[in-house]
Amino acid sequence: FMAEAQGKLSGRPGICFVTRGPGATNASIGVHTAFQDSTPLILFVGQVASDQRDREAFQELDYRQMFGPGTLGLAKWVGEVQHADRLPEYVARAFHTAMQGRPGPVVLALPEDMLAQATGAPVLPRVEPVQAGPAPGGLRDLRAMLLVAERPIVIAGGSGWDAEAACALQRFAENWQLPVACGWRFQDTFDNRHPLYAGDVGIGINPRLAARIRAADLVVALGVRLGEMTTGGYALLQAPRPTQKLVHIHAGAEELGRVYAAELLLQASMAVAAKALESLAAPADLPWAAHTAAARADYEANLVAPAVEPLDLAVVVKTLQRLLPENTVFTNGAGNYSGWLHRYCRHPGLQHHGRTQLAPTSGAMGYGLPAAVATALLHPQRTVVNLAGDGDFLMTGQELATATGYGAKRLLSVVVDNGSYGTIRMHQEREYPGRTSGSDLFNPDFAAFARAFGWRSEFIARTEDFEPALRRFVRAGTPTLLHLKLDTDVITSRTTLGAIRAAAQRG
Repeated sequence: FMAEAQGKLSGRPGICFVTRGPGATNASIGVHTAFQDSTPLILFVGQVASDQRDREAFQELDYRQMFGPGTLGLAKWVGEVQHADRLPEYVARAFHTAMQGRPGPVVLALPEDMLAQATGAPVLPRVEPVQAGPAPGGLRDLRAMLLVAERPIVIAGGSGWDAEAACALQRFAENWQLPVACGWRFQDTFDNRHPLYAGDVGIGINPRLAARIRAADLVVALGVRLGEMTTGGYALLQAPRPTQKLVHIHAGAEELGRVYAAELLLQASMAVAAKALESLAAPADLPWAAHTAAARADYEANLVAPAVEPLDLAVVVKTLQRLLPENTVFTNGAGNYSGWLHRYCRHPGLQHHGRTQLAPTSGAMGYGLPAAVATALLHPQRTVVNLAGDGDFLMTGQELATATGYGAKRLLSVVVDNGSYGTIRMHQEREYPGRTSGSDLFNPDFAAFARAFGWRSEFIARTEDFEPALRRFVRAGTPTLLHLKLDTDVITSRTTLGAIRAAAQRG
């Protein structure tokens, strides 16, 4: 997870070294996250000596079978270096593969005997990705489609963005006055404060935004995979043939046409595509001004939160943003608690501070804390906040030790404790009201747990106690955990377990 976070932050492969079978299997969740999130990553794995292969030697695994392309979602390429003289070749290929097209993870196996070989092989030059651009004819077709549209919308996200590309995207949207939504967990692609921003598309989507996408006559999908979460289970855009005209622009040829029969497919990196879109000349008069203004109004209305007692997570998220620096990085893993962060956190956009949101589109529990630790160590001048549910935190909570051991600063972990695997409990109540199984948690004292690792910590049960505690963290500037006790009934930012149960019982 830490290497994956490094890849997200830098745009170059995060590097991870692990031992044989146990290390590889433990690392597989991070590799899967890198694949689904399109994050460049290289995993170096120890392998048994060549003369012991295929004997089920100690911790032996066939990494090509485990991680290979046949798994449909673990690694882009798996290689094994048999001769030390070829290490530069294999490593260069790993970097190229991890960054080209749709970025993703690569696995390199290192046999024990190869590591003992001497070599004088020269180191190859630094690898840079090739930036593909859209065909001029495709851009003309896109402009023609915009000229006849009445209710267009852009959905932007995915990997491969940098500050310059984000600026170009903003200018394209401004030139054409297009509402822009961001794909699931890529909310920092476009400045959320900009009047053209319409919200995020994914789990817990604003119902009005969902309706607007369904009613659109043109959807420009820029960099996003159009996976299950961003498309609302392939329902916002009906698969395989959407009712809306669809333009899909993506760096990976394998993604174009994979699910959707689009009107127009363009293969291009985001760095080149956004600049090309910026150059498309817009007419003086556009017919969708009211459509765009309404999209923004819907987003702002969605920021208004109903009051919750005794602890209000909407107020918690808004207080974090109000008191912490604008370039604060927010991380999270999986769980219903993340819905408050996604709904109420307003990201300033890549062009201002780079990535400010690290969250797994793979839905991996336990991602947030390691990602936060990695960010705090890579960018010690920035404040980093990890919001975690209790179940999510317990997956990787021991990484508090890594933060302490390596001297992380300005790192805050906010643990939302509702004594439950909330997402599972929610679905149980929806399908089998009153009949829950295995979704209760029996938690430690998280504040005491953090102190055992040398962190500051506080327990908070009321909304009014959160801001003073946050101010104490800001003054201290040292790793701090805030243990928030949340009523189990407060299950999402929009409804309660009681309401879900009652609706299910009514049938």
